Formats: sequence, structure tokens, C-alpha cells
Amino acid sequence: MALAYSPDTSIDSTRLAFIAAAIVVLAMLTLYVVGFDQGAISRTGMYMHELMHDGRHLMGVPCH
Repeated sequence: MALAYSPDTSIDSTRLAFIAAAIVVLAMLTLYVVGFDQGAISRTGMYMHELMHDGRHLMGVPCH
């Protein structure tokens, strides 16, 4: 039995580096917003403030 079509399953290293960099940037932005923002970005009222506050407690970041 001959193989008629064999798709290339290797991941391009440039694409992989771009995806990894995007994940790192997104993770750092999320850590900043939840851990250190104190309302500078999340100005949507008390609900968002309390959500970020609880997130800081869940991650063990001191906020008081």
C-alpha cells in the first residue's frame, strides 16, 4: 500500500516562537491586572474591583 499524501506535521519554529511570546505577554498582563493594578485599568465599578481583590487573595499576593 502506497501513501499518496503525507501532510507536513512539523511546527514552524517562527510560528511556535510567536505563539509562545503571545502566551507570555498575555500571562504577564493578566498577572499585572489581577495582582498589581489596584484599579488603574479595571475602572468598571466595585464588581471588577472586588473580583480583582479576590483574585489577589487566591494567588497569595498581599493587598492590604
